[in-house]
Amino acid sequence: MPEWVQDAVWWHVYPLGFVGAERELPADGAVTPRLGRLTGWLDYAVELGANGLALGPVFAASTHGYDTVDHLRIDPRLGTDADFDALVAAAHDRGLKVLLDGVFNHVGREHPAFRAVLEQGPTAPTAGWFRLRWPGGPDAEPEYDTFEGHGQLVALDHSSPAVADWVTEVMTHWLDRGADGWRLDAAYAVPTSFWATVLPRVRERHPDAYVVGEVIHGDYARVVTESGMDAVTQYELWKAVWSSLNDGNLHELTHALGRHDGFLDTFAPLTFVGNHDVTRIASRLTEPAHLPHALAVLFTVGGTPSVYAGDEQAFTGVKEDRAGGDDAVRPPFPGTPEELAPYGWPTYRLHQELIGVRRRHRWLHRARTTPLHRADRQLSYAASADGQRLVVALNLAGTPVTVPAPGAGALLAGAGTVQRPGTDGAAVELGAHGWAVLDG
Repeated sequence: MPEWVQDAVWWHVYPLGFVGAERELPADGAVTPRLGRLTGWLDYAVELGANGLALGPVFAASTHGYDTVDHLRIDPRLGTDADFDALVAAAHDRGLKVLLDGVFNHVGREHPAFRAVLEQGPTAPTAGWFRLRWPGGPDAEPEYDTFEGHGQLVALDHSSPAVADWVTEVMTHWLDRGADGWRLDAAYAVPTSFWATVLPRVRERHPDAYVVGEVIHGDYARVVTESGMDAVTQYELWKAVWSSLNDGNLHELTHALGRHDGFLDTFAPLTFVGNHDVTRIASRLTEPAHLPHALAVLFTVGGTPSVYAGDEQAFTGVKEDRAGGDDAVRPPFPGTPEELAPYGWPTYRLHQELIGVRRRHRWLHRARTTPLHRADRQLSYAASADGQRLVVALNLAGTPVTVPAPGAGALLAGAGTVQRPGTDGAAVELGAHGWAVLDG
């Protein structure tokens, strides 16, 4: 993993939604330079504590960005290459790295490589890019593999050397233009052997590029080891955080933290409590007072944390399994941060507080967790690495409690009173739904 990733905290933006772009690519190809609107939010991201801008799809696509039709062109709904270059330059001027979202498992039906197949049949030069069948003969439209049954998303044949060459070209092109890394969309659907072929070629030119794969289920460590990626998305921990808080079952979170430690033996996962594909954490939690608990975990465990734009303002939004079901979690933002509603700023300041703790304890990137006390609705754990230690204490109950927290010392974030600080008998008095991060 590149050395700079140790200090990375991503602010994750879904650009097409953020700037209020049209649902579909304009038929006339008209360019509307909206990408520059993000520049006005970069200082906001820096003040939050982020030092990375993780962009969702920015390449030409038919609709939502994941049906790409030209991986070497900025989506006209966002602007031009010059607009992209300006955004990257503005981000770098502020110390923000830039992560791009690469859709390399599939392409949109309107992609020229697939259009050539529809127009020319099996003899098309790009026919080998796809997994095709011709039951109706060469003059009929072929059957083709899709991404999870979506007919508009045509799956690539990752055994094709031409596809490997093309993906290498695309990844390298945008790194040449200033990007610092890639999120590989639907990486779980692509053979690890494909990435093991492509990524070394990309790193020949860009050895400091960070590559993280979207992986939801499965053997995370094996995927990283076999593919050559730096990391994958930590969906196990995401699920355990909100469900343990909702169910009042912190044993589930303790178990997930143990598994998380196991992953850290191989790689540092990309951690999050929200992203562009899931219900907002503020909507997911049944008790709003437990939002700080979720954030305390996010910023005190090992890995590379990511904040989905709007979560730091306690945006709400429920993802639905229907056409347009992502709209609520991918809304347009106002022109400037000053236009945000006032009630979200306390959550912004909470993020600042916890990111500040992480900044002052950069070893947390590789920290392991040790349970100190666990019950259904109370948990304390130590996060430690390199001879350093913090203690986190959580209370989900609606009444005050005293939580054993051996070794706990000065309060760093949250609220609580420490009894017998710095001793094996230390304990933390927490209020109803209270939490605390303490020196260890």
